[in-house]
Amino acid sequence: MVSTLDRYFHITERGSTIGTEIRAGVVTFFAMAYIVVLNPLILGTSADSEGTTLGIPQVAAATALAAGVMTLAFGFIARYPFGIAAGLGLNTLVAVTLVAGEGLTWPEAMGLVVLDGIVIVALAASGFREAVFNAIPAPMKAAIGVGIGAFIALVGLVDAGFVTRVPDAANTTVPVGLGTGGSISTWPTVVFVVGVLLCGTLVVRKVRGGLFIGIVLTTLIAMAVEAWLKPSDDWSLAVPTLPETLGGLPDLSIVGQVDLFGAFAKIGALSASLLVFTLVLANFFDAMGTMTALGKQGGLVDKQGNLPHLKRALIVEGAGAVVGGAASASSNTVFADSAAGVGDGARTGLANVVTGLLFLAAMFLTPLYSVVPIEAAAPVLVVVGAMMMAQVRDIDWGTFEVALPAFLTIVVMPFTYSIANGIGVGFITFTVMSVAAGKARQVHRIMWLVSALFVVFFAIDPIMSAIQG
Repeated sequence: MVSTLDRYFHITERGSTIGTEIRAGVVTFFAMAYIVVLNPLILGTSADSEGTTLGIPQVAAATALAAGVMTLAFGFIARYPFGIAAGLGLNTLVAVTLVAGEGLTWPEAMGLVVLDGIVIVALAASGFREAVFNAIPAPMKAAIGVGIGAFIALVGLVDAGFVTRVPDAANTTVPVGLGTGGSISTWPTVVFVVGVLLCGTLVVRKVRGGLFIGIVLTTLIAMAVEAWLKPSDDWSLAVPTLPETLGGLPDLSIVGQVDLFGAFAKIGALSASLLVFTLVLANFFDAMGTMTALGKQGGLVDKQGNLPHLKRALIVEGAGAVVGGAASASSNTVFADSAAGVGDGARTGLANVVTGLLFLAAMFLTPLYSVVPIEAAAPVLVVVGAMMMAQVRDIDWGTFEVALPAFLTIVVMPFTYSIANGIGVGFITFTVMSVAAGKARQVHRIMWLVSALFVVFFAIDPIMSAIQG
């Protein structure tokens, strides 16, 4: 059994062990588990044009189901340790743009998500998606990795309340600040700070499984703080107390509630097609950028910075949108938070198998898993973000036509809270700067095409207004 697992997942070949993969798979789950709580708050509380609300318990169950199925599939087929779940940003796009903005029903919106997935799978199967992956210059691949490191670090800082939006941001030049009024204002944020220093110390001391140990110890500290000081209302989502119940049967009633072509009848074929285009571009490059960064972080890429057997990985990842839409959980994609498990040693799909099984168990045991607050998992994101910054050395900062697009890729991701935005701005700038430097012929034709598509992507609102007006 052990030798079979080793051969199938290439565990020894990639310098790992079964124990490391199991432990790191647990780390990945706890770094991603917040999506089971957060996705329902984004999708489950708003009524559509017919007054229908998906419901928080229903979305939680569907989210865990889709994440479990897709993470397992990616582990067994692609054999990489990249967890898959409902993509943040993509779920907001569905809730805000498709349902609230365009007036679609939830089944109609999820139908567009399924179509988005079908298009992405087709692009991956045709080889086009891999061709795009291979056409990206090495410095831009490094910039994507660094940008995602900055992005997940900011996610951790914001989720833990260390970085907050300034309430009167419209009347000040400072849109974000430290805590409240420049001070750490809550005990959960203090727990987060302790967790960052604790995880950092374990990494410095080269403690095996340091990030996993860090999550466990920080959770215990959080439980002690809650028991002693009772800052219950200050935790971001989950309050670190022992649950009254261990769980129950999941409500999967919204699974399969999809109207594949209803949006085309409601808002017209052209408008619906543009919405699918928006979903495809955001989904396509979010996943591509994340896989690039995770592959480099785990030392899984070749000398050109490409993942071996990439085509099958891209096909499986694309299927995440189909499964997520069919489950009414929004598009599922590779999660940047998987960097936590990779940072703790995950190198193979076996880690994904562990993560996927935990997501399936979470359908029944959500109260038990909610013991771990975001403030205990977020420190890992910050520490791993620091690790991913090491890729900045692969960028030629002395060549400005490379430095500017790389810099914009890195800063736009966290500043706009979007991986796809950072990639798009970086690609457009790289193409323009190459022309300015007299190197237009050195730009791959796919980079020209993708840059043009991103111009349309960024201008989609005025384009939609012109069509509808």
